[in-house]
Amino acid sequence: MKIIILGAGQVGASLAENLVGENNDITVVDSSNERLQALQDRFDLRVVQGNASSPRVLKDAGADDTDMLIAVTNSDEVNMVACQIAFTLFNVPKKIARIRSQSIVMYEKELFNSDAFPIDHIIAPEKLVSDYIARLIEHPGALQVASFAEGKVGLVAIKAYYGGTLVGNAISALRVHMPNIEVRVAAIFRRGKAIRPQGTTIIEADDEVFFITASQHIRAIMSEMQKPEQPYKRIMIVGGGYIGESLAKRLEKENSVKLIEKNLKRAEELSENLSNTIVFCGNSSDQELLAEEHIEQIDLFIAVTNDDEANIMSAMLAKRMGARKAMVLIQRNAYVDLVHGGVLDIAISPQQATLSALLTHVRKADLKNVYSLREGVAEAIEIVARGDSMTSKVVGKELGQLKLPKGTSIGAIVRNEEVLIAHDNTVVETDDHVILFLVNKKFISDIEKLFQPSPFFL
Repeated sequence: MKIIILGAGQVGASLAENLVGENNDITVVDSSNERLQALQDRFDLRVVQGNASSPRVLKDAGADDTDMLIAVTNSDEVNMVACQIAFTLFNVPKKIARIRSQSIVMYEKELFNSDAFPIDHIIAPEKLVSDYIARLIEHPGALQVASFAEGKVGLVAIKAYYGGTLVGNAISALRVHMPNIEVRVAAIFRRGKAIRPQGTTIIEADDEVFFITASQHIRAIMSEMQKPEQPYKRIMIVGGGYIGESLAKRLEKENSVKLIEKNLKRAEELSENLSNTIVFCGNSSDQELLAEEHIEQIDLFIAVTNDDEANIMSAMLAKRMGARKAMVLIQRNAYVDLVHGGVLDIAISPQQATLSALLTHVRKADLKNVYSLREGVAEAIEIVARGDSMTSKVVGKELGQLKLPKGTSIGAIVRNEEVLIAHDNTVVETDDHVILFLVNKKFISDIEKLFQPSPFFL
């Protein structure tokens, strides 16, 4: 597939890295020669320097015969205009744009159609992050939560702690402890390395365990891995941007919410927009302010400003002063690796959330959801089985017969409204939604080929 990526920032570079190894013809456009050179030194791709919304630059990038254009520059306006030009002058079949401004996103239906801006899919990072944090709050103790099949199935990552019922026992003990609940352990990471989970595998303290189950069973299974955590009721949010405001609106009805915003004008706006949230204008690293607001009683401290260092330092201070859990938004991937699961409990990367959404639209097969996990190393995907026993390599086959790549496991199948946890003798049927976990994302093209029906399928 021929793909043009506009923007060589963190998201554009990560997207290029993901796609270049999957037999795609990738061209990256950016105004910075330094960024482009760094990409070309690492990967086999073309680069074009220039303004991403220039017709001449797009033509030089090969827009007249490309399959897809993905606009992820730092400017919403450039992304929108580039997609318009790609449609009008070059008839590019598929156009995807990252749009950050909420004043634009709120008019998505009116703006993004063939009569206005002909963009096929928009990616709104702030909304993605807000939705993701809300899912984590719903499941106290989870490190990551992915949702599939319109919320019917969940994939959850948790750390196993001393005191959990299953720690020190084999995975097979899950069925003994919960005979009426179906669950599949998709992967275990021990001291940073993946081990293949089998029934005889003993779960150790500090293991990072990924499991797949019907969404209504998530909390019951988490309680087997670690001591059940109390719901987050007293929440403090730092940062009054879109993410902070939308979280406060979601949470204030059933929780006690406080929000700290350093800009006085913005703090005044927030106090008017929010009904039951207490808004403070101040510095989140001010010990006196945190002490006055009883930080030691806070169940969850969430730092979501656009400053990584400020988020990290304020969250570390909050933890030291007694906050139960701390969650931080971090832009730089190097910081995510350092922080995640350490003194601070959860690090959230908007780049990973954006990348997951982009990959859902970019992959060749009939993919419904893609989640980039463990800082981009692993992936969880929802793929639809098409064709029949004559045209498909998977339809009509038992799961145990499928030749899956190393480190790949099938966790569940969603058939109409029914959730089927995967077993070797489970037979795949046409239109099944299959949930897979890949320890190494480099095998994604093998999965796509496996599920792609033959050309004779109509």
